[in-house]
Amino acid sequence: MSAELSDDLKKLIDDSPVFATVATIQPDGSPQLSITWLARDGDDLLISTTVGRRKEKNLRADPRTTVMINPHNAPYTYAEVRGSATLELEGGQELINALSHKYTGKDYADFNPASKDDAERVVVRITPRKVVGSI
Repeated sequence: MSAELSDDLKKLIDDSPVFATVATIQPDGSPQLSITWLARDGDDLLISTTVGRRKEKNLRADPRTTVMINPHNAPYTYAEVRGSATLELEGGQELINALSHKYTGKDYADFNPASKDDAERVVVRITPRKVVGSI
């Protein structure tokens, strides 16, 4: 069963370039964390990665994930979104460009010229199972 994001959390994700920490599970069962840009579609969280990165490999092997959202200007305010990820190639380039505009004001290729050598982009869609915290 899916959980819903609060209206305040939706507003934070939509209106500000808040960074998120994404936790995945490594092959040996240990956690792996990475900082990501973040968007949403309804109550689902959207992040971008590339084929072959550790985050992508981990999520394909085990889709369980947790996303911690903590505004830089409110260190005691947070939301932890526990859920399951699905990965798709369709829309990968569009998502990274939209995220780049949100976070940098530029196309991703202009922000990161080395990205021309990146592997194919992946859309990671995280469907919340549980949301806890103060946002």
